[in-house]
Amino acid sequence: MSGIFNLQQLINGIQLGSVYALIAIGYTLVYGIIRLVNFAHGDFYMLGAYAAYFTINFLMAQRMGQNTLIVIALLASMSVGSLVAFLSNRIAYRKLRYKPRLSALITAIGVSMFLEYFSSAIPAIGPSYRPFPQFISIKDFNIGTVHFTNYQIINVSIAIVLMIILTYIIFYTRLGMAMRASAQDKDALRLMGIDLERIIDLTFIIGGALAGAAGLLAGLTYPRIMPYMGIVPGLKAFIAAVLGGIGNVVGAMLGAFILGIAEVLGYAINSIVGEGIAYAILIIVLIFLPQGLFGKKTGEKV
Repeated sequence: MSGIFNLQQLINGIQLGSVYALIAIGYTLVYGIIRLVNFAHGDFYMLGAYAAYFTINFLMAQRMGQNTLIVIALLASMSVGSLVAFLSNRIAYRKLRYKPRLSALITAIGVSMFLEYFSSAIPAIGPSYRPFPQFISIKDFNIGTVHFTNYQIINVSIAIVLMIILTYIIFYTRLGMAMRASAQDKDALRLMGIDLERIIDLTFIIGGALAGAAGLLAGLTYPRIMPYMGIVPGLKAFIAAVLGGIGNVVGAMLGAFILGIAEVLGYAINSIVGEGIAYAILIIVLIFLPQGLFGKKTGEKV
């Protein structure tokens, strides 16, 4: 067992957790404001990966440099993720805002399936796997017995920068203040003259942009993409958000890294253990700590 719990697995887990974190933040932002578990969120991640795929292939044909290419690909993946998230809210969720929660939940599943099947029906995408372009030469680094690559460094660095920017927006800007206020008391927000629907739109845009960025990072690290690639990571990111306390941004980040590390350690023991450990964590959390690590206990009005 001493060979399993080591620094190498910790680095691998942090890299995996960084992808989960970017997706989990979108889950927790949307749930925090409108109490919707947006199961289509994993598909924003998938569409972000495809946006990066087409952008990179186009720019490689123009012989652009690696640094310029990754910046443009990141902007493209974030733009597509945010656009689809915005449209999903406006077209599918907005009219259900004051309907029973079950209606919005079922709609979210419908939006998710629509995005997956519609994408696979587009000839340029198709239902099969596509190899993600590896436009950056892989460089290996060794520190003692620990091995990592420049892909892992890029992955974690971009995720951390985006999370720092998001944290600044939420805690130090008027938009973030409005988002936090809308999660606390929507009626008071309206009385202050703030457009709640605009705040919700921006929340979807931010969450979709982060999920799109996660799609690019996943494409770089696990170089093949397909229209259904968002299902499992989306579900695991949701589990990470529940673990951290859904509705709490910092909790979602921490929960994602804990889940990523736990999953990598599970895979080191056995691939079946690795695949199932996220669901085991979900069951344990719901039984013993349903509010998550950073969530607050809430009572239901009767």
